Amino acid sequence: MNPSEIRPPNINLLKQLLLDMAQARGVQQVLKLVVDRMASQPEVALARIWLLGPGDLCANCHLRHECEDQSVCLHLVASSGSSKITGEEWTGLDGVFRRFPFGVRKVGRIAATGQPLEVPDIAEHPEILARPDWAEAEGIRALGGQPLVHKGEVLGVLAIFTRACLGEENLTWMRTIADHAAAAIANARAFEEITRLKEQLELERDYLREELAGIQEFGDIIGQSPSLMNVLQQIDLVAATDASVLILGESGTGKELVAREIHRRSQRHERSMVKCNCASIPRELYESEFFGHAKGAFTGAISDRAGRFQLADGGTLFLDEVGEIPLDMQSKLLRVLQEGEFERVGEERTQRVDVRIVAATNRDLKQEIEAKRFREDLYYRLNVFPIQISPLRERKEDISVLAAQFVDVSARNLNRTPPRLTQGNILQLQRYDWPGNIRELQNVIERAVITSVKGRLRFELPGVERGKRSDIAETSTSIESSSDPQIVTEDEMRRRERENIIAALKQTRWKISGEGGAADLLGIKPTTLTSRMKKMGIERPV
Repeated sequence: MNPSEIRPPNINLLKQLLLDMAQARGVQQVLKLVVDRMASQPEVALARIWLLGPGDLCANCHLRHECEDQSVCLHLVASSGSSKITGEEWTGLDGVFRRFPFGVRKVGRIAATGQPLEVPDIAEHPEILARPDWAEAEGIRALGGQPLVHKGEVLGVLAIFTRACLGEENLTWMRTIADHAAAAIANARAFEEITRLKEQLELERDYLREELAGIQEFGDIIGQSPSLMNVLQQIDLVAATDASVLILGESGTGKELVAREIHRRSQRHERSMVKCNCASIPRELYESEFFGHAKGAFTGAISDRAGRFQLADGGTLFLDEVGEIPLDMQSKLLRVLQEGEFERVGEERTQRVDVRIVAATNRDLKQEIEAKRFREDLYYRLNVFPIQISPLRERKEDISVLAAQFVDVSARNLNRTPPRLTQGNILQLQRYDWPGNIRELQNVIERAVITSVKGRLRFELPGVERGKRSDIAETSTSIESSSDPQIVTEDEMRRRERENIIAALKQTRWKISGEGGAADLLGIKPTTLTSRMKKMGIERPV
Protein backbone atom coordinates (compact mmCIF):
# COMPACT_ATOMS: atom_id res chain seq x y z
CA MET A 1 0.00 0.00 0.00
CA ASN A 2 1.26 3.47 -0.90
CA PRO A 3 1.96 5.49 2.30
CA SER A 4 -0.02 8.38 0.88
CA GLU A 5 -3.13 6.22 0.46
CA ILE A 6 -5.97 5.93 2.97
CA ARG A 7 -5.70 2.80 5.04
CA PRO A 8 -8.42 0.24 4.28
CA PRO A 9 -11.33 0.44 6.69
CA ASN A 10 -11.50 -1.83 9.68
CA ILE A 11 -13.47 -4.85 8.47
CA ASN A 12 -15.42 -5.03 11.73
CA LEU A 13 -16.42 -1.36 11.44
CA LEU A 14 -17.50 -1.96 7.85
CA LYS A 15 -19.63 -4.95 8.86
CA GLN A 16 -21.21 -2.92 11.65
CA LEU A 17 -22.08 -0.09 9.25
CA LEU A 18 -23.75 -2.50 6.81
CA LEU A 19 -25.68 -4.13 9.67
CA ASP A 20 -26.79 -0.77 11.08
CA MET A 21 -27.96 0.39 7.65
CA ALA A 22 -30.02 -2.76 7.20
CA GLN A 23 -31.77 -2.16 10.53
CA ALA A 24 -32.48 1.55 9.99
CA ARG A 25 -36.17 2.37 9.50
CA GLY A 26 -36.01 6.03 8.48
CA VAL A 27 -34.42 7.61 5.43
CA GLN A 28 -32.79 10.39 7.44
CA GLN A 29 -31.41 7.79 9.84
CA VAL A 30 -29.80 5.90 6.96
CA LEU A 31 -28.37 9.05 5.38
CA LYS A 32 -26.83 10.36 8.61
CA LEU A 33 -25.46 6.94 9.46
CA VAL A 34 -23.62 6.64 6.14
CA VAL A 35 -22.04 10.11 6.00
CA ASP A 36 -21.11 10.17 9.70
CA ARG A 37 -19.41 6.76 9.60
CA MET A 38 -17.57 7.55 6.40
CA ALA A 39 -16.44 10.96 7.64
CA SER A 40 -15.17 9.33 10.82
CA GLN A 41 -12.57 7.43 8.81
CA PRO A 42 -9.05 8.85 8.94
CA GLU A 43 -8.26 11.26 6.11
CA VAL A 44 -11.91 11.52 4.92
CA ALA A 45 -12.56 15.26 4.84
CA LEU A 46 -16.15 15.31 3.61
CA ALA A 47 -18.91 12.78 2.86
CA ARG A 48 -22.12 13.84 1.15
CA ILE A 49 -25.29 12.33 -0.31
CA TRP A 50 -27.58 13.87 -2.91
CA LEU A 51 -30.95 12.29 -3.75
CA LEU A 52 -33.11 12.86 -6.80
CA GLY A 53 -36.07 15.17 -6.21
CA PRO A 54 -38.26 17.70 -8.02
CA GLY A 55 -36.79 20.96 -9.28
CA ASP A 56 -37.72 23.44 -6.57
CA LEU A 57 -35.07 26.17 -6.36
CA CYS A 58 -34.59 26.78 -10.06
CA ALA A 59 -35.04 30.55 -9.88
CA ASN A 60 -32.13 30.89 -7.40
CA CYS A 61 -29.89 28.01 -8.55
CA HIS A 62 -26.49 29.18 -9.82
CA LEU A 63 -26.47 26.28 -12.30
CA ARG A 64 -29.87 27.05 -13.85
CA HIS A 65 -28.24 28.22 -17.11
CA GLU A 66 -26.80 24.68 -17.51
CA CYS A 67 -30.04 22.91 -16.66
CA GLU A 68 -32.22 21.86 -19.60
CA ASP A 69 -34.82 19.94 -17.58
CA GLN A 70 -35.93 21.80 -14.47
CA SER A 71 -38.41 19.11 -13.42
CA VAL A 72 -35.82 17.08 -11.50
CA CYS A 73 -32.47 17.67 -9.80
CA LEU A 74 -30.21 16.30 -7.08
CA HIS A 75 -30.93 17.56 -3.55
CA LEU A 76 -28.18 17.62 -0.92
CA VAL A 77 -29.72 15.61 1.95
CA ALA A 78 -26.77 14.61 4.16
CA SER A 79 -23.31 16.00 4.85
CA SER A 80 -20.56 15.24 7.37
CA GLY A 81 -16.96 16.31 7.75
CA SER A 82 -14.87 19.17 9.12
CA SER A 83 -12.26 21.74 8.15
CA LYS A 84 -8.69 21.06 9.23
CA ILE A 85 -8.10 24.82 9.21
CA THR A 86 -10.97 26.23 11.22
CA GLY A 87 -12.48 23.07 12.72
CA GLU A 88 -15.86 24.06 11.21
CA GLU A 89 -18.34 21.19 10.94
CA TRP A 90 -19.54 20.64 7.36
CA THR A 91 -23.01 19.39 8.19
CA GLY A 92 -25.04 22.16 6.56
CA LEU A 93 -27.33 21.38 3.63
CA ASP A 94 -27.28 24.87 2.12
CA GLY A 95 -24.65 26.60 0.02
CA VAL A 96 -24.02 26.65 -3.73
CA PHE A 97 -23.90 22.85 -4.05
CA ARG A 98 -27.19 22.07 -2.34
CA ARG A 99 -28.66 21.36 -5.80
CA PHE A 100 -27.14 19.77 -8.89
CA PRO A 101 -29.06 19.61 -12.19
CA PHE A 102 -29.48 16.10 -13.52
CA GLY A 103 -26.58 15.37 -15.89
CA VAL A 104 -24.70 18.58 -15.01
CA ARG A 105 -21.23 18.69 -13.38
CA LYS A 106 -19.62 15.59 -11.90
CA VAL A 107 -22.38 14.80 -9.39
CA GLY A 108 -25.13 15.28 -11.98
CA ARG A 109 -23.31 13.12 -14.51
CA ILE A 110 -22.91 10.27 -12.03
CA ALA A 111 -26.69 10.26 -11.52
CA ALA A 112 -27.45 10.56 -15.24
CA THR A 113 -25.07 7.79 -16.36
CA GLY A 114 -25.27 5.51 -13.34
CA GLN A 115 -21.49 5.22 -13.55
CA PRO A 116 -19.08 5.99 -10.70
CA LEU A 117 -16.51 8.75 -10.78
CA GLU A 118 -13.27 7.66 -9.15
CA VAL A 119 -10.31 10.07 -8.96
CA PRO A 120 -7.69 8.31 -6.79
CA ASP A 121 -5.28 11.25 -7.15
CA ILE A 122 -6.51 14.76 -7.95
CA ALA A 123 -3.00 15.86 -8.86
CA GLU A 124 -3.43 13.89 -12.08
CA HIS A 125 -6.82 15.53 -12.87
CA PRO A 126 -6.86 19.03 -11.29
CA GLU A 127 -9.61 20.21 -13.68
CA ILE A 128 -12.12 17.88 -12.01
CA LEU A 129 -12.70 20.19 -9.03
CA ALA A 130 -15.12 23.11 -9.05
CA ARG A 131 -13.26 24.80 -6.17
CA PRO A 132 -9.55 24.04 -6.45
CA ASP A 133 -8.70 26.79 -3.94
CA TRP A 134 -10.81 25.03 -1.28
CA ALA A 135 -9.23 21.68 -2.14
CA GLU A 136 -5.71 23.08 -1.90
CA ALA A 137 -6.39 24.81 1.42
CA GLU A 138 -7.94 21.70 2.94
CA GLY A 139 -5.41 19.30 1.46
CA ILE A 140 -7.92 17.37 -0.64
CA ARG A 141 -6.05 14.64 -2.56
CA ALA A 142 -8.80 12.41 -3.99
CA LEU A 143 -12.53 12.01 -4.48
CA GLY A 144 -14.91 9.19 -5.14
CA GLY A 145 -18.48 9.39 -6.39
CA GLN A 146 -20.82 6.41 -6.51
CA PRO A 147 -24.36 6.23 -7.89
CA LEU A 148 -26.93 4.93 -5.43
CA VAL A 149 -28.72 2.33 -7.55
CA HIS A 150 -31.55 0.07 -6.39
CA LYS A 151 -33.18 -2.41 -8.76
CA GLY A 152 -31.89 -0.52 -11.77
CA GLU A 153 -33.14 2.88 -10.56
CA VAL A 154 -30.70 5.65 -9.68
CA LEU A 155 -31.76 7.16 -6.34
CA GLY A 156 -28.88 9.61 -5.93
CA VAL A 157 -25.14 10.01 -5.47
CA LEU A 158 -22.70 9.30 -2.63
CA ALA A 159 -19.43 11.28 -2.74
CA ILE A 160 -16.38 11.57 -0.49
CA PHE A 161 -13.43 13.95 -0.54
CA THR A 162 -10.24 12.66 1.09
CA ARG A 163 -6.94 14.10 2.27
CA ALA A 164 -5.05 11.08 0.97
CA CYS A 165 -5.13 9.14 -2.27
CA LEU A 166 -7.74 6.42 -2.72
CA GLY A 167 -6.42 2.91 -3.27
CA GLU A 168 -8.32 0.18 -5.11
CA GLU A 169 -9.36 -1.42 -1.83
CA ASN A 170 -10.85 1.86 -0.63
CA LEU A 171 -12.79 2.27 -3.86
CA THR A 172 -14.08 -1.28 -3.57
CA TRP A 173 -15.49 -0.79 -0.07
CA MET A 174 -17.02 2.51 -1.18
CA ARG A 175 -18.89 0.68 -3.96
CA THR A 176 -20.07 -1.87 -1.39
CA ILE A 177 -21.31 0.83 0.96
CA ALA A 178 -23.07 2.65 -1.92
CA ASP A 179 -24.90 -0.53 -2.97
CA HIS A 180 -26.04 -1.29 0.57
CA ALA A 181 -26.92 2.37 1.20
CA ALA A 182 -29.17 2.41 -1.89
CA ALA A 183 -30.98 -0.71 -0.69
CA ALA A 184 -31.27 0.72 2.83
CA ILE A 185 -32.69 4.02 1.48
CA ALA A 186 -35.24 2.18 -0.68
CA ASN A 187 -36.27 -0.02 2.25
CA ALA A 188 -36.49 2.95 4.60
CA ARG A 189 -38.64 4.82 2.09
CA ALA A 190 -40.94 1.82 1.80
CA PHE A 191 -41.11 1.52 5.58
CA GLU A 192 -41.87 5.25 5.93
CA GLU A 193 -44.59 4.98 3.28
CA ILE A 194 -46.13 2.02 5.09
CA THR A 195 -45.96 3.94 8.35
CA ARG A 196 -47.49 7.02 6.70
CA LEU A 197 -50.32 5.00 5.20
CA LYS A 198 -50.90 3.24 8.51
CA GLU A 199 -51.03 6.57 10.33
CA GLN A 200 -53.34 8.00 7.67
CA LEU A 201 -55.65 5.02 7.98
CA GLU A 202 -55.68 5.46 11.75
CA LEU A 203 -56.42 9.17 11.35
CA GLU A 204 -59.20 8.40 8.87
CA ARG A 205 -60.56 5.76 11.25
CA ASP A 206 -60.60 8.20 14.16
CA TYR A 207 -62.07 10.91 11.97
CA LEU A 208 -64.81 8.64 10.68
CA ARG A 209 -65.62 7.52 14.20
CA GLU A 210 -66.09 11.16 15.19
CA GLU A 211 -68.21 11.76 12.11
CA LEU A 212 -70.36 8.70 12.68
CA ALA A 213 -70.98 9.77 16.26
CA GLY A 214 -72.58 12.95 14.93
CA ILE A 215 -74.44 11.50 11.96
CA GLN A 216 -78.01 10.33 12.48
CA GLU A 217 -79.26 7.11 10.93
CA PHE A 218 -81.50 9.04 8.55
CA GLY A 219 -78.52 10.03 6.42
CA ASP A 220 -80.15 9.36 3.03
CA ILE A 221 -81.85 12.16 1.15
CA ILE A 222 -85.60 11.83 1.64
CA GLY A 223 -88.38 13.67 -0.14
CA GLN A 224 -90.62 13.84 -3.17
CA SER A 225 -90.94 17.53 -4.01
CA PRO A 226 -90.06 18.78 -7.52
CA SER A 227 -87.25 20.96 -6.15
CA LEU A 228 -85.65 17.97 -4.42
CA MET A 229 -85.97 15.86 -7.56
CA ASN A 230 -84.15 18.64 -9.43
CA VAL A 231 -81.33 18.53 -6.85
CA LEU A 232 -81.00 14.76 -7.30
CA GLN A 233 -80.78 15.21 -11.08
CA GLN A 234 -77.98 17.73 -10.59
CA ILE A 235 -76.17 15.31 -8.28
CA ASP A 236 -76.37 12.64 -10.98
CA LEU A 237 -74.88 15.04 -13.54
CA VAL A 238 -71.90 16.19 -11.49
CA ALA A 239 -71.07 13.24 -9.22
CA ALA A 240 -69.07 11.26 -11.78
CA THR A 241 -66.83 14.26 -12.57
CA ASP A 242 -64.10 15.87 -10.47
CA ALA A 243 -65.64 19.33 -10.80
CA SER A 244 -65.85 21.53 -7.71
CA VAL A 245 -69.39 21.86 -6.37
CA LEU A 246 -70.82 24.77 -4.37
CA ILE A 247 -73.97 23.86 -2.43
CA LEU A 248 -76.12 26.87 -1.55
CA GLY A 249 -78.96 26.97 0.93
CA GLU A 250 -80.15 28.03 4.35
CA SER A 251 -78.87 26.39 7.51
CA GLY A 252 -80.45 23.03 8.18
CA THR A 253 -81.54 22.29 4.60
CA GLY A 254 -79.35 19.20 4.27
CA LYS A 255 -76.30 20.54 2.43
CA GLU A 256 -74.05 17.93 4.02
CA LEU A 257 -76.35 15.12 2.89
CA VAL A 258 -76.07 16.42 -0.68
CA ALA A 259 -72.26 16.51 -0.36
CA ARG A 260 -72.21 12.93 0.92
CA GLU A 261 -74.45 11.79 -1.93
CA ILE A 262 -72.13 13.45 -4.47
CA HIS A 263 -69.17 11.62 -2.92
CA ARG A 264 -71.07 8.31 -2.70
CA ARG A 265 -71.88 8.38 -6.41
CA SER A 266 -68.41 9.56 -7.46
CA GLN A 267 -65.39 7.56 -8.57
CA ARG A 268 -63.78 8.51 -5.26
CA HIS A 269 -66.35 6.71 -3.12
CA GLU A 270 -63.83 4.10 -1.93
CA ARG A 271 -61.81 6.84 -0.19
CA SER A 272 -62.95 9.12 2.61
CA MET A 273 -65.10 12.21 2.42
CA VAL A 274 -63.55 14.48 5.03
CA LYS A 275 -65.65 17.27 6.49
CA CYS A 276 -64.23 20.60 7.62
CA ASN A 277 -66.62 23.00 9.34
CA CYS A 278 -65.00 26.34 8.54
CA ALA A 279 -67.23 28.20 11.01
CA SER A 280 -65.93 26.24 14.02
CA ILE A 281 -62.18 26.71 13.46
CA PRO A 282 -60.38 29.35 15.57
CA ARG A 283 -58.84 31.96 13.30
CA GLU A 284 -55.26 31.19 14.33
CA LEU A 285 -55.67 27.44 13.63
CA TYR A 286 -57.02 27.53 10.07
CA GLU A 287 -53.69 26.77 8.42
CA SER A 288 -52.96 23.88 10.78
CA GLU A 289 -56.49 22.50 10.39
CA PHE A 290 -56.31 22.62 6.58
CA PHE A 291 -52.70 21.61 6.00
CA GLY A 292 -51.47 20.05 9.26
CA HIS A 293 -48.36 20.92 11.23
CA ALA A 294 -44.97 19.49 12.12
CA LYS A 295 -43.93 18.70 15.66
CA GLY A 296 -42.75 21.86 17.43
CA ALA A 297 -44.23 24.19 14.81
CA PHE A 298 -45.88 26.20 17.59
CA THR A 299 -46.69 25.96 21.26
CA GLY A 300 -48.80 22.87 21.81
CA ALA A 301 -47.67 21.11 18.62
CA ILE A 302 -46.34 18.07 20.51
CA SER A 303 -46.47 15.78 17.49
CA ASP A 304 -46.90 15.81 13.72
CA ARG A 305 -50.52 16.22 12.66
CA ALA A 306 -52.14 15.60 9.28
CA GLY A 307 -54.45 18.32 7.99
CA ARG A 308 -57.83 17.88 6.34
CA PHE A 309 -56.35 18.05 2.83
CA GLN A 310 -53.93 15.22 3.57
CA LEU A 311 -56.70 13.13 5.14
CA ALA A 312 -58.87 13.65 2.04
CA ASP A 313 -56.10 12.73 -0.44
CA GLY A 314 -57.71 10.65 -3.18
CA GLY A 315 -61.18 11.42 -1.83
CA THR A 316 -63.46 14.39 -1.24
CA LEU A 317 -63.05 17.38 1.07
CA PHE A 318 -66.31 18.97 2.18
CA LEU A 319 -65.78 22.61 3.19
CA ASP A 320 -68.92 23.47 5.14
CA GLU A 321 -69.67 27.17 5.73
CA VAL A 322 -66.88 28.12 3.34
CA GLY A 323 -67.92 31.77 3.56
CA GLU A 324 -66.48 31.90 7.09
CA ILE A 325 -62.86 31.42 5.96
CA PRO A 326 -60.76 34.54 6.81
CA LEU A 327 -59.67 36.59 3.82
CA ASP A 328 -55.94 36.09 4.49
CA MET A 329 -56.42 32.31 4.46
CA GLN A 330 -58.37 32.29 1.21
CA SER A 331 -55.25 32.87 -0.91
CA LYS A 332 -53.55 29.79 0.57
CA LEU A 333 -56.69 27.77 -0.02
CA LEU A 334 -56.81 28.98 -3.62
CA ARG A 335 -53.22 27.85 -4.18
CA VAL A 336 -53.86 24.28 -3.07
CA LEU A 337 -57.04 24.17 -5.17
CA GLN A 338 -55.18 25.36 -8.26
CA GLU A 339 -51.87 23.54 -7.87
CA GLY A 340 -52.66 20.65 -5.52
CA GLU A 341 -49.67 21.58 -3.35
CA PHE A 342 -49.24 22.74 0.23
CA GLU A 343 -46.74 22.83 3.09
CA ARG A 344 -47.52 21.85 6.65
CA VAL A 345 -47.03 24.53 9.30
CA GLY A 346 -43.40 24.41 10.44
CA GLU A 347 -42.25 22.32 7.47
CA GLU A 348 -40.71 23.44 4.17
CA ARG A 349 -41.33 20.21 2.25
CA THR A 350 -44.06 20.61 -0.36
CA GLN A 351 -46.70 17.89 -0.43
CA ARG A 352 -49.06 17.08 -3.29
CA VAL A 353 -52.67 16.00 -2.89
CA ASP A 354 -55.47 14.91 -5.19
CA VAL A 355 -58.67 16.19 -3.59
CA ARG A 356 -62.15 16.87 -4.96
CA ILE A 357 -63.72 19.95 -3.33
CA VAL A 358 -67.37 20.22 -2.38
CA ALA A 359 -68.17 23.45 -0.55
CA ALA A 360 -71.34 24.74 1.09
CA THR A 361 -72.53 28.05 2.44
CA ASN A 362 -75.64 29.83 3.64
CA ARG A 363 -74.13 33.20 2.76
CA ASP A 364 -74.56 35.22 -0.42
CA LEU A 365 -70.96 35.01 -1.61
CA LYS A 366 -71.52 37.64 -4.31
CA GLN A 367 -72.41 40.13 -1.59
CA GLU A 368 -69.37 38.96 0.38
CA ILE A 369 -67.21 39.67 -2.68
CA GLU A 370 -68.64 43.18 -3.01
CA ALA A 371 -67.94 43.74 0.69
CA LYS A 372 -64.31 42.60 0.13
CA ARG A 373 -64.75 39.68 2.53
CA PHE A 374 -64.43 36.92 -0.06
CA ARG A 375 -62.02 36.55 -2.96
CA GLU A 376 -63.65 36.60 -6.36
CA ASP A 377 -61.11 34.19 -7.86
CA LEU A 378 -61.76 31.69 -5.07
CA TYR A 379 -65.52 32.02 -5.62
CA TYR A 380 -65.19 31.13 -9.30
CA ARG A 381 -62.88 28.24 -8.41
CA LEU A 382 -65.50 26.80 -6.03
CA ASN A 383 -68.58 27.70 -8.06
CA VAL A 384 -67.91 25.44 -11.04
CA PHE A 385 -71.20 23.61 -10.47
CA PRO A 386 -73.66 25.30 -8.07
CA ILE A 387 -76.53 23.39 -6.47
CA GLN A 388 -79.28 25.40 -4.78
CA ILE A 389 -81.30 23.64 -2.05
CA SER A 390 -84.74 25.08 -1.36
CA PRO A 391 -85.79 25.74 2.24
CA LEU A 392 -88.33 23.38 3.77
CA ARG A 393 -91.11 26.00 3.67
CA GLU A 394 -90.89 25.87 -0.14
CA ARG A 395 -91.13 22.08 -0.35
CA LYS A 396 -93.78 21.14 2.17
CA GLU A 397 -94.55 17.99 0.17
CA ASP A 398 -91.43 16.53 1.81
CA ILE A 399 -92.61 17.14 5.38
CA SER A 400 -94.77 14.02 5.64
CA VAL A 401 -92.06 11.57 4.54
CA LEU A 402 -89.39 13.34 6.58
CA ALA A 403 -91.59 13.37 9.66
CA ALA A 404 -92.39 9.66 9.34
CA GLN A 405 -88.70 8.83 9.01
CA PHE A 406 -87.72 11.01 11.97
CA VAL A 407 -90.43 9.49 14.17
CA ASP A 408 -89.18 5.97 13.44
CA VAL A 409 -85.51 6.83 13.96
CA SER A 410 -86.13 8.84 17.13
CA ALA A 411 -88.25 6.06 18.63
CA ARG A 412 -85.55 3.50 17.80
CA ASN A 413 -82.78 5.64 19.27
CA LEU A 414 -84.84 6.31 22.41
CA ASN A 415 -85.95 2.68 22.72
CA ARG A 416 -89.59 3.72 22.53
CA THR A 417 -92.57 2.32 20.68
CA PRO A 418 -93.06 4.59 17.64
CA PRO A 419 -96.02 6.89 18.32
CA ARG A 420 -98.68 7.31 15.63
CA LEU A 421 -98.15 10.19 13.22
CA THR A 422 -101.66 11.27 12.26
CA GLN A 423 -102.93 13.35 9.36
CA GLY A 424 -103.63 16.07 11.89
CA ASN A 425 -99.99 15.97 12.93
CA ILE A 426 -98.91 16.36 9.29
CA LEU A 427 -101.24 19.29 8.74
CA GLN A 428 -99.86 21.00 11.83
CA LEU A 429 -96.28 20.51 10.66
CA GLN A 430 -97.11 21.78 7.18
CA ARG A 431 -98.62 25.00 8.56
CA TYR A 432 -95.33 25.98 10.17
CA ASP A 433 -92.63 27.84 8.19
CA TRP A 434 -89.59 25.96 9.60
CA PRO A 435 -86.97 28.72 9.76
CA GLY A 436 -84.53 26.07 11.01
CA ASN A 437 -85.49 23.78 8.13
CA ILE A 438 -84.93 20.00 8.35
CA ARG A 439 -82.71 20.27 11.42
CA GLU A 440 -85.48 22.04 13.30
CA LEU A 441 -88.04 19.47 12.13
CA GLN A 442 -85.81 16.69 13.40
CA ASN A 443 -85.44 18.34 16.81
CA VAL A 444 -89.17 19.08 17.16
CA ILE A 445 -90.10 15.48 16.33
CA GLU A 446 -87.48 14.00 18.65
CA ARG A 447 -88.80 16.17 21.50
CA ALA A 448 -92.38 15.12 20.66
CA VAL A 449 -91.41 11.43 20.72
CA ILE A 450 -89.85 11.90 24.16
CA THR A 451 -92.97 13.61 25.52
CA SER A 452 -95.52 11.43 23.71
CA VAL A 453 -98.26 9.97 25.94
CA LYS A 454 -100.18 6.84 24.99
CA GLY A 455 -98.71 6.93 21.49
CA ARG A 456 -99.97 10.45 20.70
CA LEU A 457 -97.63 13.17 19.42
CA ARG A 458 -97.86 16.77 20.60
CA PHE A 459 -95.65 19.29 18.83
CA GLU A 460 -94.32 22.46 20.40
CA LEU A 461 -94.02 25.00 17.60
CA PRO A 462 -93.01 28.58 18.45
CA GLY A 463 -95.75 30.23 16.40
CA VAL A 464 -96.26 33.18 18.75
CA GLU A 465 -92.57 33.94 19.16
CA ARG A 466 -92.22 34.19 15.39
CA GLY A 467 -95.27 36.41 15.05
CA LYS A 468 -97.32 33.82 13.21
CA ARG A 469 -100.40 31.88 14.28
CA SER A 470 -99.97 28.11 14.31
CA ASP A 471 -103.20 26.12 14.47
CA ILE A 472 -102.83 22.62 15.85
CA ALA A 473 -105.13 19.86 14.70
CA GLU A 474 -103.88 16.81 16.51
CA THR A 475 -106.83 14.61 15.68
CA SER A 476 -110.18 14.99 14.02
CA THR A 477 -111.72 15.86 17.37
CA SER A 478 -109.19 18.28 18.88
CA ILE A 479 -108.15 21.70 17.57
CA GLU A 480 -105.68 23.68 19.64
CA SER A 481 -103.45 26.69 19.18
CA SER A 482 -99.81 27.10 20.12
CA SER A 483 -100.81 30.34 21.85
CA ASP A 484 -104.29 31.58 22.87
CA PRO A 485 -107.06 29.13 21.81
CA GLN A 486 -109.13 30.24 18.81
CA ILE A 487 -112.82 30.19 19.70
CA VAL A 488 -115.06 28.69 17.01
CA THR A 489 -118.79 27.89 16.97
CA GLU A 490 -120.20 24.37 17.28
CA ASP A 491 -121.23 24.46 13.62
CA GLU A 492 -117.69 25.43 12.61
CA MET A 493 -116.28 22.59 14.71
CA ARG A 494 -118.55 20.06 12.98
CA ARG A 495 -117.71 21.49 9.54
CA ARG A 496 -113.97 21.25 10.16
CA GLU A 497 -114.27 17.71 11.51
CA ARG A 498 -116.31 16.65 8.46
CA GLU A 499 -113.76 18.19 6.05
CA ASN A 500 -110.91 16.55 7.93
CA ILE A 501 -112.55 13.09 7.70
CA ILE A 502 -113.28 13.52 3.99
CA ALA A 503 -109.66 14.63 3.37
CA ALA A 504 -108.38 11.50 5.14
CA LEU A 505 -110.74 9.27 3.17
CA LYS A 506 -109.71 10.79 -0.15
CA GLN A 507 -106.02 10.47 0.67
CA THR A 508 -106.46 6.75 1.48
CA ARG A 509 -108.82 6.17 -1.46
CA TRP A 510 -111.65 5.51 1.00
CA LYS A 511 -109.79 2.77 2.84
CA ILE A 512 -111.18 2.94 6.40
CA SER A 513 -109.33 0.35 8.48
CA GLY A 514 -105.91 -1.25 8.49
CA GLU A 515 -102.45 0.24 8.25
CA GLY A 516 -102.49 3.41 6.20
CA GLY A 517 -106.27 3.64 6.34
CA ALA A 518 -108.23 6.80 7.13
CA ALA A 519 -108.79 5.74 10.76
CA ASP A 520 -105.04 5.18 11.10
CA LEU A 521 -104.31 8.66 9.72
CA LEU A 522 -106.83 10.27 12.01
CA GLY A 523 -105.68 8.37 15.06
CA ILE A 524 -109.08 6.86 15.90
CA LYS A 525 -110.62 3.39 15.83
CA PRO A 526 -112.20 2.21 12.55
CA THR A 527 -115.55 1.68 14.32
CA THR A 528 -115.44 5.27 15.61
CA LEU A 529 -114.74 6.56 12.11
CA THR A 530 -117.57 4.47 10.61
CA SER A 531 -119.99 5.79 13.24
CA ARG A 532 -119.04 9.41 12.58
CA MET A 533 -119.29 8.96 8.80
CA LYS A 534 -122.83 7.59 9.24
CA LYS A 535 -123.75 10.41 11.60
CA MET A 536 -122.40 13.08 9.21
CA GLY A 537 -123.85 11.47 6.10
CA ILE A 538 -120.45 10.88 4.51
CA GLU A 539 -120.66 8.30 1.73
CA ARG A 540 -118.15 7.16 -0.84
CA PRO A 541 -118.91 8.62 -4.29
CA VAL A 542 -120.19 6.13 -6.84
